[in-house]
Amino acid sequence: MYDPAHLRTFLAVAQTLSFTQAARRLGLRQSTVSQHVRRLEDATGRPLFTRDTHSVELTEDGEAMLGFARRILEAHEQAAAFFTGTRVRGRLRFGASEDFVLTRLPEILEGFRHQHPEVDLELTVELSGTLHAQLAAGGLDLILAKRRPQDTHGELVWHDELVWIGAERLRPEPDRPVPLIVYPPPGITRALALEALERQGRPWRIACTSGSLNGLIAAARAGLGVMAHARGLVPPGLVRVPDRFGLPQLGGVDFVLVHGRRRPSAQHAADALAAAILAGGDRLHRR
Repeated sequence: MYDPAHLRTFLAVAQTLSFTQAARRLGLRQSTVSQHVRRLEDATGRPLFTRDTHSVELTEDGEAMLGFARRILEAHEQAAAFFTGTRVRGRLRFGASEDFVLTRLPEILEGFRHQHPEVDLELTVELSGTLHAQLAAGGLDLILAKRRPQDTHGELVWHDELVWIGAERLRPEPDRPVPLIVYPPPGITRALALEALERQGRPWRIACTSGSLNGLIAAARAGLGVMAHARGLVPPGLVRVPDRFGLPQLGGVDFVLVHGRRRPSAQHAADALAAAILAGGDRLHRR
């Protein structure tokens, strides 16, 4: 009833909320992406997206289709692997940004390990900037991280907006330096936050520095200051800082998969894990 190609296209649009970005990810024309979505909506008899010239959003039925699409594609891929006799094996060095500590990435990795038990998966959790450096040095095979502003490479998992977050009771005072809770260099959100404040001419001070997301969250929950964070990954117990406090806009951020040097022993495993993350990417930022 549901064509796997149409389901893959649907997931790409749902994760990027962009027909253009989905087309780039899949290597399709934008008209083909629109056609796939339209055919899937015809098959379900329900609209899966609301869209206009400026935005794309999932409908309630589209949200429901996310889970169905993932399970159908997983079963399809398992059947294909079984009957073709292909088995993925080898040592895979995978790096994930600290941003995903509190998401459902472990569920995706668990499913990958179950489907590919002969892969030796080695996980590194670090700052995005550090992961990019390790990848360039040949120490990792695949990373899931924020894209550095100057970069254009990497396969987009999803685009998000950076926002200021803090404890609900926090009230930044306009006549005092903004208290910042930040990762140490080379943290990408740290750099973007400082650049935004400098452009606005707003004074700031470092209230907390931690290489651990849990450390940053603890400081924010204690009301020590504000932190720049992806809108779709706001941790429990923290809220967006209201616009009335005058903090500058931070812009967008891309979360991408980037492959390292193609080691023959890791290439198929890296491709398989990348496919699993792309198929389940919406679970990384939807609660």
